[in-house]
Amino acid sequence: MPRPADTAPLADLVATSRAVAATRARGAKLARLGEHLRALAPDAAALSASYLAGELPQGRIGVGWAMIAEARADAVAEAPTLTLADVDRAIDAIAAAHGPGSARARKDALGRLLAAATADERDFLGALILGEVRQGALAALIAEALARAHDVPAAEVRRAVMVAGSVGEVARALAAAGRAGLARFAIAPLTPLAPMLAQTADDVDDALARLDEAALELKLDGARVQVHKDGAEVRVFSRGGLDVTPAVPEVVAAARALPARRAILDGEAIALRPGGRPHPFQVTMRRFGRDRADAAAVAALPLSLFAFDALLVDDDLVLDRPARERFAVLDALVPAALRVPRVITADPATARAFLADAFAAGHEGVMAKALDAPYAAGDRGAGWLKLKKVHTLDLIVLAAEWGSGRRKGWLSNLHLGARDPVRGFAMLGKTFKGMTDELLAWQTRELLAREVGRDGHVVHVRPELVAEVAFNDVQVSPQYPAGLSLRLARLVRYRPDRTAADAATIDDVRAIAIADGVVEA
Repeated sequence: MPRPADTAPLADLVATSRAVAATRARGAKLARLGEHLRALAPDAAALSASYLAGELPQGRIGVGWAMIAEARADAVAEAPTLTLADVDRAIDAIAAAHGPGSARARKDALGRLLAAATADERDFLGALILGEVRQGALAALIAEALARAHDVPAAEVRRAVMVAGSVGEVARALAAAGRAGLARFAIAPLTPLAPMLAQTADDVDDALARLDEAALELKLDGARVQVHKDGAEVRVFSRGGLDVTPAVPEVVAAARALPARRAILDGEAIALRPGGRPHPFQVTMRRFGRDRADAAAVAALPLSLFAFDALLVDDDLVLDRPARERFAVLDALVPAALRVPRVITADPATARAFLADAFAAGHEGVMAKALDAPYAAGDRGAGWLKLKKVHTLDLIVLAAEWGSGRRKGWLSNLHLGARDPVRGFAMLGKTFKGMTDELLAWQTRELLAREVGRDGHVVHVRPELVAEVAFNDVQVSPQYPAGLSLRLARLVRYRPDRTAADAATIDDVRAIAIADGVVEA
């Protein structure tokens, strides 16, 4: 008899996660996942599939590293007692905490959950809440495991996940009704689809070598939006599937004016300066930080829509067609002023010039897209490659945080700083990206050898280790004393050939921000 969520042990899920993490063979991973999911009732299957994919159905719940470290009790439960329903209720309580005293309420609820967990369960829950589940069973693998478990074609399950935007909801439908349960995930306007994502290319030559002739488009650093039209009704969804329609009346007006009865378009909404150069990403996002845009907000920071793909037009579902055909459909429907500029070429010189022009115009870079690829919703496929401006600086490691889950026992999240004549060192942010297991072990030894104190889960160190750090851009940040932080930072390598005196200064960081138009000189 399939087990419902209120009797399905969390320990079974954690054991499955650990087994999958220890297994290299894809077939063996799928077999273990399928066996686990097949034994669950709909509510339990939905939670388990989501958790194994590293997703919380509640989304972000306002809990970070520090709160988890503070909430972790020294003692753990000796025997497993938690069910999937227990975890879901606890996460609901944490997510529901708002207003005065909410931080304490979240911490208390989190503490009760972790205190009832065994050591393995606690490690898994910490990684799940932080979005760091790393056992190799992400949504695509879970979808295939569900297909095997319920004897359904994998393509149908992947399409359902694309429409649902959640592998958990598809698991629920399959557990309840098998293949027939997928019927409710038909593609239709007003229901958001998971967006197609991109891999990264090293440079223009790498992109063209992988794609041959390709479509090159400006990569706008705005807010990804999916625009749906069904008659007079228009809805706009964020990359994460949230309905942001009231916040973007300009996008709604543009969609209503299109000569199509029904449509689903993919694109970017971005705030532009009077001369056409883009505002920094965080400025555009101010428009998305409110429930509804009033006339004053629209006048102060107008948004422009730039569509780059068509998924459905009238009754024609085009997302499975090659990109060159979707581009033709898009170009026939959307005025040029509302489309992302595009050039099709196999010539490296033309591509380099297009990329240089993108940077000169203040854009983030270029997208290179295979002309014969379908729209692989929810997938980070090889059909889209991003070419972005990447800054690098040599920075100082000021502290590090103990990892959780797979990184338990290693110092992982680095606190990065630049030399500052006023403060000594100015912290610019944190990163745990770009680290192999070998590097984690090495940096843990080196940082502990330089330890000067601890604050909960944070180990402070002598400012001696120099790290080369790549990042997309500098942004204004009230969180740090220097007023600046790095966006999307990742570790490239350590620089044992350099000392703290060779590290970048806060003026170097500010110069990048000035050059990119983030702050004024």
